[in-house]
Amino acid sequence: MTATHEPLSKERRAELRERYLKVDTANVADVMDELGHFDYGLASSFWPIRESQNKMAGWAYTIRGQMTPYPGTGDPEKMKAVAGLQDGQISVWSGGGASGVCFFGELIARGMQHRGCVGSLIDGGIRDIEWIAGMNFPVFTQYRSPVQSIGRWQVNAWQVPVYLPGATAERVTVRPDDFILADFDGAIVIPQELAETVLERAEELTRKEVAIREDLDRGLSLPEVLEKYGHV
Repeated sequence: MTATHEPLSKERRAELRERYLKVDTANVADVMDELGHFDYGLASSFWPIRESQNKMAGWAYTIRGQMTPYPGTGDPEKMKAVAGLQDGQISVWSGGGASGVCFFGELIARGMQHRGCVGSLIDGGIRDIEWIAGMNFPVFTQYRSPVQSIGRWQVNAWQVPVYLPGATAERVTVRPDDFILADFDGAIVIPQELAETVLERAEELTRKEVAIREDLDRGLSLPEVLEKYGHV
């Protein structure tokens, strides 16, 4: 899908992110279906590193890497990549099928957070979970591992389109500045050009659900509610 929309201002991006934090992935997924975009949910294997973490919402900043043996004591490309993060962005890590190694730990997470990064979505592993869990820095990842990536896995590009495992499709494309929303139900990608439309409809659906709950609490039966509001 090719973006044709005008770039959003920093203030507008921040406003939309705050509003997305008040809607659920389930409602966003329903809206995406209604709009005819069926394969933007991410695989259920992405899990939050702590059960009590809040929603994660932000604009995708993509980082891509792959398993490859290399000499040295660091990954300078990884450092360059994370240095570009800005306010309201989520670092989205495409692992290239990596397994068994972590992509980052507490110190890099702190550095990203100080740059304004509001979470990470990782098609790979993470370590220092106990420390990161205390940082109010949401992370959804594929697995945990104490084994570092240095010498094993290396960043090879950033701010390029990447693939992540999907829920209803093998792969979901995530482009820089697509929107990421994740909560207890899972994670979903909203194409950047649909971000405003999807949010407005998700907010309408959220208000509808609030009214339905109130009617049920007042004693209306489920058939009565369905007759009044239709499918929910």
